[in-house]
Amino acid sequence: MTDKNKIKVLFRHRSMEMGGVEKVLLGLLNNLNPEKFEMTVCLTLNQGELRDEIPEHIRKIYLTDGKEDFSKNPLLKKIQLVQRRLKLKKLKDSPAIADRLINDVFDVEIGMDYRDYDAVLNSTNKKSKKVGWSHSEINVPKFQPLVPGVLRSFPQFDHIVYCSHKIKDMMHRYYPDLSYPAESVIINPIPIEEIKKKAKEELSDFPEGPVFVSVGRLHSRKGYHKLIEAHKRLIDDGFHHSIIIIGDGDEMKNLTSQAAKYNVEKTFILKGNQMNPYPYIRKADYFILPSESEAWPLVVAEALILQKPIIATDVGDVSLMIKDRKTGYLISYETDEMYSAMKTFLTAPELVAQIRTNLINIESQFNNQKIFNYIENMLETLHSQ
Repeated sequence: MTDKNKIKVLFRHRSMEMGGVEKVLLGLLNNLNPEKFEMTVCLTLNQGELRDEIPEHIRKIYLTDGKEDFSKNPLLKKIQLVQRRLKLKKLKDSPAIADRLINDVFDVEIGMDYRDYDAVLNSTNKKSKKVGWSHSEINVPKFQPLVPGVLRSFPQFDHIVYCSHKIKDMMHRYYPDLSYPAESVIINPIPIEEIKKKAKEELSDFPEGPVFVSVGRLHSRKGYHKLIEAHKRLIDDGFHHSIIIIGDGDEMKNLTSQAAKYNVEKTFILKGNQMNPYPYIRKADYFILPSESEAWPLVVAEALILQKPIIATDVGDVSLMIKDRKTGYLISYETDEMYSAMKTFLTAPELVAQIRTNLINIESQFNNQKIFNYIENMLETLHSQ
């Protein structure tokens, strides 16, 4: 297919910090057929650990510099942050300026999450088809201030993609009278061979004894403040173990203080972001997801691929990914249940061994090519309308 006949697709996203949405975006960029699609990524901020992971054949542009490019001088950095904030406000108020920076016309424009909706819908290119990707449960308390904007946005899109069945069902249950556009549920693709290859990397610093690992942004809804309480109780009750948390975010300071308060800094280990978290998952004895809310958590699939027994809160589509007591252990978002499930893993080797056995062929439940074929068909259908 000549460049002239390719479908031109613009992906809009805020930044490229380590996270599930960013991994989904990279999966799309690496796997959608470049013979069919001419793809461009526009980042609002050229920021995050994954900002240089965008494939070479993808045109990448950004509206403002990331913090990585700011001055090391605290005063100058503060000035740069103020200047960036003012520039972002100007771009938001005048979408035509942003479109001139992008300097192209697209057939399809995609907002990868709710933070990108306005940028896509306010595009001066009124002929392009608009797609919104939805990753958030609408009933989460801390999400409520954003709900009015999401409800305004949905009817303006040509297509909404939900990354889990529960997110779609929840939207329709809470807002049955909303004027919904065409919709699809498309679960997140999993780079299986890449995960297994990266997991082989050796680690020089790893605690002894039973180790739980978790990977996620340090946000209050990830439940790490409850996990640390369960951890403290288990330690006090004589159940030796360690927990490694891979990730960074707003809760780092609070969790560090909480670990110090409970005197568990040596066993509740906050490793920060790691470009390659997979060796930690591979080497740990168990994986734990203590989240208050999730959609279709990519990290659970990654842990399954690495055949790691998982404890996870029964949120989003987790119960579709894990069979309780067979390929994992489902719990509610309660400290007591985290404590009980971790104690079970530490004291019931027969159950853990059975789960490990059941995970041997687990990767057969993931069909990446089917996912990418579906997305390509969706984009082609939108373009032809």
